[in-house]
Amino acid sequence: MKKEKSVWIKADLGTWDANKSLVTTGLESGADFILLNENDVKKVKELGNIKTAAMGCEADIIVIGKNSEGDGTKKLPSDFSNSGDIKEAQRLSGEGKNVAGYVVIKNKKYEQFAAELGRSCDYLLVIGTDWKVIPLENLIAGLQKLDVEIIAGVQNAEEAKLALLTLEHGSDGVLLETDNLSEIKKVIAIRDRSGMEKIPLVKATVTKVRSVGMGDRVCVDTASLMVVGEGMLIGSQSNGLFLVHSESEESPYVAARPFRVNAGAVHAYIRVGEKTRYLSELSSGDDVLILNSSGETRPAVIGRVKIERRPLMLVEAEVEGTRIKTLLQNAETIKLVGVDGKPLPVTALKEGDEVLVYFEAAARHFGIKIEETIIEK
Repeated sequence: MKKEKSVWIKADLGTWDANKSLVTTGLESGADFILLNENDVKKVKELGNIKTAAMGCEADIIVIGKNSEGDGTKKLPSDFSNSGDIKEAQRLSGEGKNVAGYVVIKNKKYEQFAAELGRSCDYLLVIGTDWKVIPLENLIAGLQKLDVEIIAGVQNAEEAKLALLTLEHGSDGVLLETDNLSEIKKVIAIRDRSGMEKIPLVKATVTKVRSVGMGDRVCVDTASLMVVGEGMLIGSQSNGLFLVHSESEESPYVAARPFRVNAGAVHAYIRVGEKTRYLSELSSGDDVLILNSSGETRPAVIGRVKIERRPLMLVEAEVEGTRIKTLLQNAETIKLVGVDGKPLPVTALKEGDEVLVYFEAAARHFGIKIEETIIEK
């Protein structure tokens, strides 16, 4: 799975009363870090559980490199080896503290200093002035082999998208400076999309549909609402997974449950990130992957897993000359997704219908993709 990006909210200028709304919006929206005045760290901890960064030792991450006013970078020494900031970062890191270097990129020399400071930090916060993409590209390339996360300063969602997608890797996160609360939500939405892969789906032709008797099936109830076209990848073979639709459509028999995927029998695999797991292993608090008919993914958290005995049906399909199968509950609210992106009830499914699946030639062992011969029938 791609490395998860982070969003930092800059709330270190002005009074606590002026910054409080930024902090609370960041907390409610899913921000990862808050950059603060040292005196405000305890106040943030009282509001919620989020990591804090400040110049003092009270914060989770100690910030090095800001000037005494807290709004910029100190004057640089002519010789970086004499830099008090670099020496302080090295000392704190040696004591096991988490350190963030803070540099405003005013010119090439500041870029070079940032690269040197980043070698002694866990995080490198870089703020552009009239420079944007070029120094960020250089820093990413120069520090990519070190264990430091590059956090780019941005002022809106457009800049955040550019920073997160620069080069193949992009920055590891963004530090958002804004007084527009809606911009915080937009940037976090970009963060969520940037960290998720797009899974290629292909069409498979249904070759068999028949009832197989009773069995234990799993409903995966998430803490997120799904829309029509979204579901999860489920199947009896780890290399061939069906897109099982969420219960996001209204039914004459039951109300829509857009948080739920009635996923299938307990033995089945479910795609989670780059791995698969058994449905029977899932529990509340686990991460799960939601995707739509275009293969676009997003994360969700499981709120509840329901296992109940229900009548099951076998669905078999052929893709690229290979037969794949799954067992689903025999009910009209359980649906696969057709090649047109529309849900198909399994009770109306017939031979020759085309559905969306994920298929890969390689096998999986303990959920991990490997080059090995594994036969699953």
